[in-house]
Amino acid sequence: MTQTPPAAPAEVDVKPKGLAVLKVAFRERRTLAMLLLGFSAGLPFAMLIGTLNAWLTEEEIPVATIGILSWIGLFGAFRFLWSPAVSWTPPGIGKRFGRRRSWLLVLQVIIAVALGLVALSHPGAGVLGPLAMGAALGAFAFATQDIVIDAWRIEVADEKTPIDLLSTIYQLGYRTAALAGGAGSLLLSEVIGWPGVFLTAALLMGLGIVGTLIAPEPVPSSRTAIARERRGSPRLRLIVLVATLAAWAWAAFMLVRFMVTALTTSPAPSAGTFTGSWGPWIVGATVVLPAALAGLIVWKGRAATAAEASAAPKLADTLYDAILAPLVELMGRLGWGAVIVLGLILTYRITDGVWGPFAFPFYMGDTGGALGHTAAEVALASKTFGVIMTIVGIALGGWALLVIGRMWSLLLGAVLSAATNLLMMDLALGAPVIGGFMSATGLYGLFGAVGVGEPLARLMLAIAGENIAGGFAGAAFVAYLSALSNRTFGAVQFAVFISLALLIGTLGRGALGELIDAQGYAPMFMIAAWIGVIAIVFVLIEWVRLGFEARKIAREGTATV
Repeated sequence: MTQTPPAAPAEVDVKPKGLAVLKVAFRERRTLAMLLLGFSAGLPFAMLIGTLNAWLTEEEIPVATIGILSWIGLFGAFRFLWSPAVSWTPPGIGKRFGRRRSWLLVLQVIIAVALGLVALSHPGAGVLGPLAMGAALGAFAFATQDIVIDAWRIEVADEKTPIDLLSTIYQLGYRTAALAGGAGSLLLSEVIGWPGVFLTAALLMGLGIVGTLIAPEPVPSSRTAIARERRGSPRLRLIVLVATLAAWAWAAFMLVRFMVTALTTSPAPSAGTFTGSWGPWIVGATVVLPAALAGLIVWKGRAATAAEASAAPKLADTLYDAILAPLVELMGRLGWGAVIVLGLILTYRITDGVWGPFAFPFYMGDTGGALGHTAAEVALASKTFGVIMTIVGIALGGWALLVIGRMWSLLLGAVLSAATNLLMMDLALGAPVIGGFMSATGLYGLFGAVGVGEPLARLMLAIAGENIAGGFAGAAFVAYLSALSNRTFGAVQFAVFISLALLIGTLGRGALGELIDAQGYAPMFMIAAWIGVIAIVFVLIEWVRLGFEARKIAREGTATV
């Protein structure tokens, strides 16, 4: 009698789930590296975009001169223009440290040197050359570092350290650096002076270097996998490449021309005005047009065969692989869903971005429903308490990502971001709701016990709600964008996503300024809340799309079994 062999034991799912991911993840060096790299990304931004202006203001540098330096923020907004460059490995140290870590080490050293140049300048004596050089060099370097960190995060994520967790840890490190580089720098400047503050920041970039050294180097994608996106005929690819390079050359010309004008004209033009006027056109020429052309390639052309993909690339194909292949892959993967994804990206964080430039006039002004607080009160409420609340929101967002999932977290973040605009609207109307709530709950007494008066207490409560919601939504949004990016093309794809999210907030600011002058601040917050409702709708549609895609993949998988 023939015995039936015993059945193979069923596979046990040992993947960590929910908060159990934390226990597994914090045994990993990737999480510590991510925290330090997040700090390395946030510190130079806080020092060069915000804290530097505080030093210049204290030295009584004219506002027009400070405006000249505002253009360095353009490096962050238009980082996607040079994001393909990080697909190549730096010569020399690349063989020892790998592509991603080599770039990080080079850029972190450049940032430290740039902060040192700023520290050695003497703005009070009118010596602004080293300061401007250091600020520009540092801004370009930290914008490029962001590209590499984003790519590293996408490439090293796996089931033990999922992208949601790494994105949250990155945000925590970034915001901690913002607190240290903002409120911490202001306090430290009273003790060691501003040069000492910037030298300290240069030394603190060593934490980023430590993070780079302990970070594992991702396994690079094969050239064959990248070349698979060489769809269509060589002639079609060449036409699309030339059109894209022409559009990018025009964008680079516009940026360089603005920077030269800013340095040679008095009064200097505003970077915010330039971004608002030309930003949408630049994005259209350098992102929307190439994406549309990439969609044409997907529609018209077949994927390269294995033999074609393994052939030695010509210069045109090398440029195509770096610049257009990421967009071709994205459009081929998303298809019609690209419209939904674009709508979500453009609306999700606009509730914060669209009224952000008006925050300090709202807090400190005395017309149109503005609150009339002092600079010291705003520094306490926004730059210290507000940043702490943002960190709380990020932590809650990370918890939600692990427990309820990415799309639930994204939806909740959109709802909170829209709703908390109503807190600011209530302040602009005299705080009838917030004031009544604080009286009924005894919060006025709690704030009073630490020396905070009622007007400032109302502002701090509103900022707490706004920043917790912003931190929560930010964690969910970065996790979503990271998951949306392909590991092979993460550097370019994520840079494009972030640039779109940053630039869209500039649209409509001029009209909002006119609205504030005519009707006060309250209508602006109502408009921001309604835009948030549009983001909620896009999240719901995207959720349906992802479910449809998951079911389609499941059916195809079943059909092949």
